Amino acid sequence: MALAILCSGQGGQHPGMFDLTGDAPQAASLFAHASAQLGSDPRVLVKQADLDALHLNRTAQLLCTLQALSAAALLDSALPGQRCLAGYSVGEVAAWGVAGWLGAVETLDLVDTRARLMDAESHGDEGMLFIRGLDRASVDQLCAGREAAVAICNPANAWVLAGRRSALDIIAHEATQHGALRASSIPVKVPSHTYLLANASAAFDRALADVHLQTARQPRVRLFSGIDGDPVLDAGNDLHKLALQISHPIQWEKCLTGCVEAGATAFLELGPGRALAEMAAGAYPEIPARSLDDFRSVRGVLEWLTRVMGSA
Repeated sequence: MALAILCSGQGGQHPGMFDLTGDAPQAASLFAHASAQLGSDPRVLVKQADLDALHLNRTAQLLCTLQALSAAALLDSALPGQRCLAGYSVGEVAAWGVAGWLGAVETLDLVDTRARLMDAESHGDEGMLFIRGLDRASVDQLCAGREAAVAICNPANAWVLAGRRSALDIIAHEATQHGALRASSIPVKVPSHTYLLANASAAFDRALADVHLQTARQPRVRLFSGIDGDPVLDAGNDLHKLALQISHPIQWEKCLTGCVEAGATAFLELGPGRALAEMAAGAYPEIPARSLDDFRSVRGVLEWLTRVMGSA
């Protein structure tokens, strides 16, 4: 039996996101490092800043990565040795840290670099769009000839597109006319996982060349790459995929499938938000799926883990 740990991407930041992890002594050094990066304590920032500030690209990426790393540090002793790990967008960088391939502080620093490079290649007129209910061919046709492309492939014909906001607005209108069940803007202001960030991909690849992978890692952890859903078998080579995913679409459906095929008997999303747990539950309703945001206490998380891992 294995627990599939899902590291969230940006979009779900909220004032209470650190309520369970913020006081954990295991994560104190992480919050101190993130405080220096952000210029203020993240636990205070999420409660005092407005939503626009929380959704700034660099801030959002650091907050979401901090949540994944701090939650993993808090729960590590209670997690089963056999684990699957997958991360959604910036969550994939966090997943490399949670898996033990990267040091936690180095993971935060890499995310800082990643976000700055993406911002440098964005011009303020980009965004992301969620579409549900159209097949891939129809979505590709809507993007054809426009500065937009599929960014994330989710289960059940659910797609995230990214590109110029003017193009996405037209696509959203036409998608509804073509029978889409939903077409709604996502509060992200960079064209993540599309060709528009090719330069950021190349620059981040150069930054990854200086990374020193950890050797003292959990041997029973299976990590999946976002751009193809394949397991990381050669970390030295597969690290390159972290750079590629900045400008290539994320195959999230394949990542979930990979976790199940590797023996996952429960999904736990580290948050913030519940989007990944909900997608996992929709794709695999027979497998328990929860998010850290579902729980009011650490004790509740631990009791759930004991129950689902003990009954698997």
